Amino acid sequence: MPPLRIGLTGGIASGKSAVARRFAELGVPVIDADEIARAIVEPGEAAHGEVVRRFGGAILAANGELDRHALRKLIFSDAEARRDLEAILHPRIQAQMRRRAAALRGPYLVMVIPLLVEGGSREGLDRILVVDADEDVRLRRLIDRDGGTVLQARAILDAQASRAARLQLADDVLMNDGSLQELRGAVDDLHRRYLELAAAAGAATADRR
Repeated sequence: MPPLRIGLTGGIASGKSAVARRFAELGVPVIDADEIARAIVEPGEAAHGEVVRRFGGAILAANGELDRHALRKLIFSDAEARRDLEAILHPRIQAQMRRRAAALRGPYLVMVIPLLVEGGSREGLDRILVVDADEDVRLRRLIDRDGGTVLQARAILDAQASRAARLQLADDVLMNDGSLQELRGAVDDLHRRYLELAAAAGAATADRR
């Protein structure tokens, strides 16, 4: 039986990366959309050329790689630019995630999809796990992590799906308003739960044969 597919999402600075790392430490296969996105825009890749043709040389660093800070600043201030970038990247990211998932075995796997809610589809996923935190907490973390002003950080948060929209789509929610230790413990609890769900799904499939 193929592994259960858990879609991991959450707003920026919610703690998705910390959750994904803990799942990986527990031996769970993790496929990260952001890692794939970084790989497919390396110089020489087709997506790199398309992005440069659309946005121009101003979004290039001196070494020919994309200047991610400049590109982020652009797309979070221009909704049309953001949609154009997504049209270039998302089909490629989704195709690679599907290929990687199809090659994996085990009770379950985690697919980290930051823009899962914005994409509007849970196709191919068995459950959706949302990492959540109060908006003020996320705002403070974003400024501490990336710098910039409160106004810039607020624009990034506002460009994403609302907290309510993410929670409405969730099968499971991890609150990340506390310590890293508390978050890791919550992931451990979910890990045990997902193993139970995977075992139950496997037993149900065997009974139908």
